[in-house]
Amino acid sequence: MIDFIFSRHRPLALLATAVLAQVLLLAFQIKREHDVRLIRYWADAVVTPFERGGTWSFSRVGGVWSGYIALRGTRAENARLRAELDQLELRNRELETQAAEAQRLSELLNFREAHPEAPMLAAQVIGASADPSSHTIVVNRGERDRVRRDMAVITPSGIVGKVVEVFPNTSQVLLIDDKDSGVGALLAETRTHGVVKGSGDPDPRMDYVVNDEKIHAGEVILTSGEDRIFPKGLLIGSVSAAAPGNPFQTIHIQPAARLDRLEDVLILLSRQDLTPKKTDESAEAPAEASGVVQSVPAPPPTAAPAAAPTKSNAAPKTATHSPATPPAPPQPAPQP
Repeated sequence: MIDFIFSRHRPLALLATAVLAQVLLLAFQIKREHDVRLIRYWADAVVTPFERGGTWSFSRVGGVWSGYIALRGTRAENARLRAELDQLELRNRELETQAAEAQRLSELLNFREAHPEAPMLAAQVIGASADPSSHTIVVNRGERDRVRRDMAVITPSGIVGKVVEVFPNTSQVLLIDDKDSGVGALLAETRTHGVVKGSGDPDPRMDYVVNDEKIHAGEVILTSGEDRIFPKGLLIGSVSAAAPGNPFQTIHIQPAARLDRLEDVLILLSRQDLTPKKTDESAEAPAEASGVVQSVPAPPPTAAPAAAPTKSNAAPKTATHSPATPPAPPQPAPQP
């Protein structure tokens, strides 16, 4: 069939081929602007649409690959990294909490070692009062731990309050900023006495200080020991504001202990005054001094008659040696 059609239209086909060849030769010979042959323009016009179509198709296919197929693994990796980040943040918070707890316990231990003369018990705050007008906390020490009512509760920063209720395993502590609390206090600089009372507000006040007393902000306030609960010399806080009143000054106090964020406290099991820890040398010196004080009262009955006849400098020497002479046996010598 094809041979029949080609044989029938052979002259026409030959003519078309000759014309096309002639046109191509002319296009190859003719040059346009910039010395570019005409056949190149035609070739560019024919090939450009196909190139654009191919470029668009490949860009779409590549976009689908990079935007969906290739990102499937990236999305899973992103989810895994987010989960790891959440775990690391949680672990970081746990480590920060443990570090803060270790710091608090270290401070409690150092304070306890600095005052070995006073028995004290470490306790942890496990609860607080839900009543906004009552400032109390609950600690995990009770009657089984030798805790009794009216025992002082302190921190290395300052005093906290006193024990008001004791149960077998827990105790309730009344804070110094409660409206029913009261602490015997004195100003560290002027030694003026007063009473620190809570008002239900975060800052307690100091009462019974006359208006003539000069008080400045920042002055330190210590316990006076007159309440028979807190030993003398413990830090209560500092003066935040003072103003004349009727009949006494109105003094507001900034507590030294952070009463709103208590976690660990110390319960004093006795009312003994706290003194700084002493070294061995400083501890031996008072012992020797006390021995001298105890030996002084003994010599006066025997030394007084010997010192009366003379007022010379020799009298003190005989008085000091007289305690040593009675043990020697010089008096029995006249018997032979």
